[in-house]
Amino acid sequence: MALADTASRVGIRGRDALHAALVANTVVALALAYLLTAGITIVQPRYTLYGLLWIVVGVLAVWKTEPAPTDAGIRRRAVAVAAAYFVVLAVVGGVVVTAMRPGAGEFGVRIATLAPGWGPAPVVSTPWAALVLMPARVVGYLALAYLVYATVIDAAGAAVSGIVGLFSCVSCSWPIVASLLSGVFGGGSAVAAAAFDFSYDVSTVVFLATVALLYWRPVVGDRFRR
Repeated sequence: MALADTASRVGIRGRDALHAALVANTVVALALAYLLTAGITIVQPRYTLYGLLWIVVGVLAVWKTEPAPTDAGIRRRAVAVAAAYFVVLAVVGGVVVTAMRPGAGEFGVRIATLAPGWGPAPVVSTPWAALVLMPARVVGYLALAYLVYATVIDAAGAAVSGIVGLFSCVSCSWPIVASLLSGVFGGGSAVAAAAFDFSYDVSTVVFLATVALLYWRPVVGDRFRR
């Protein structure tokens, strides 16, 4: 029996590794094609790595997460919470840029040729706001929203929903807090400058930690239960 369980776990891990390699290879191939087509020179390789990492982890998190079966009412509430969470992330994370005066811009669409992962980024501008659709941010925030959706469904039927719910909410707030930290000390301070210089590093660490906490939420719940 133990041998069969071990073989099953090995088989699952092998499939997970295969899926991860498939997603990573596809993303890297698309990034190389984009580099050759757009003629971009990579100045800071780590930024490209971060962008591709956001996409690969986000796709895998959604692919491997299966929300628990539940009734339509709970699903609607979970969708509402996840949608609100995505909107907040989009605003504080720079996908939706609202700091524009009425009449300051014009309606238009262009493509920003940023580093792979962050670009190509369609930019949709209006007189009141703009959408900056960086692939890494869009995929990453959608993945987080989907994990929040699954977490809300789990918490609705869990015996430890109070503990797990609090834990999940704290972890969910990290990307939002990280995006706002540089504004706490004022735009001209040394702390704000450092936060700007390392914003991609910090946001990537926070993103990966949040995905990990939300993806393995059943394991956390079991540990609290024990």
